[in-house]
Amino acid sequence: MHLERRALSEGFACSTVAISKETPLYDLGKVYKSAMENGRLPDRNGRLIEELGLSLKPDSKEYEDFFQWADSTQSNQLHQIFPASLFVHEHLNDDFGLVNDIQNFWAGDRIYVSKVKGGLRDVGHRKTYSFRAPRVRDLPPQRLRFMIELIKAAGYKGWVVLLDEIELVAQYSLLQRGRSYAELSRWLGHTPGESYPGLVVVGTVTDDFAREIISPDGSKRDADYVVPRLAKQEARYGHLIRGAEIGMQLIRQGPIPLKEPSDEDVVETLDKLRKIYADAYGWSTPALPAQPHGAVEQNRMRYRVRAAINEWDLRRIYPDYNPETDVQVFKHTYDENPDLERESRDDA
Repeated sequence: MHLERRALSEGFACSTVAISKETPLYDLGKVYKSAMENGRLPDRNGRLIEELGLSLKPDSKEYEDFFQWADSTQSNQLHQIFPASLFVHEHLNDDFGLVNDIQNFWAGDRIYVSKVKGGLRDVGHRKTYSFRAPRVRDLPPQRLRFMIELIKAAGYKGWVVLLDEIELVAQYSLLQRGRSYAELSRWLGHTPGESYPGLVVVGTVTDDFAREIISPDGSKRDADYVVPRLAKQEARYGHLIRGAEIGMQLIRQGPIPLKEPSDEDVVETLDKLRKIYADAYGWSTPALPAQPHGAVEQNRMRYRVRAAINEWDLRRIYPDYNPETDVQVFKHTYDENPDLERESRDDA
């Protein structure tokens, strides 16, 4: 949330995506679609793709440059449906149904090619673009490139995407973990031959993930097994091998550890929280005794905050009660999840 506020204040579009069963990291299309659904702009509150569409100004230099870029499909490696749909979007903006279909296509949904061609016919440019339906599996990286440029054409500096809970990939099968590492390399801009100027990506992962999952000394030893697994299906996944190697290296060597909260940080935070609680309930909220060792178990602030709110709730409702808090530490488990693996096989 802090990074999102920073990004918006600096004039970037920003999306937060939690890696989950619905948004598996190995599937660029699903992660992209979630980023579009959960995106925000600095000065607008509506749906991201609709607000971006309203922000485009066809008479601006930024839009002119964007259209020329989109129309250069030989160099930008886009399917012609992208410049064609952009042309229709500009010249048939009073056809709200078609405009909505085109925007949804840019955001990750399917569209009938006949609708785009019908729009071209309506504005007298049916022969300007000649194309067949694109292959669905080719669209995600093209959509990503297109959207970054669209965001800049709409007047924003770029697109910040925040990927949360990357450690969930530990629950995937070996093959899907390999694909996930390759996608992480792509998102972070390290995959050879792929460039996404204007895209800034930050991810979070547990501090023991590399040791437990990737390291040759860990429980799954992905550093040893991922590449051979991808090579086993060379024809389909061989092109991902280098990206997977880079993705694993980024997790092992690239993360910046979050600063652990000190005793002073905890005291200051709980004092602010106490005042907020007092204002919320109109109750004289007592200060809690300071405890050493930062934020207790795993040095996480959440344990102190949750314990404080629980104690104040109990004291406020039961004034004579003297609660004692027993903390049970949350431990990450990296067991493979059969449901996730089954879905992985279905999508493969």
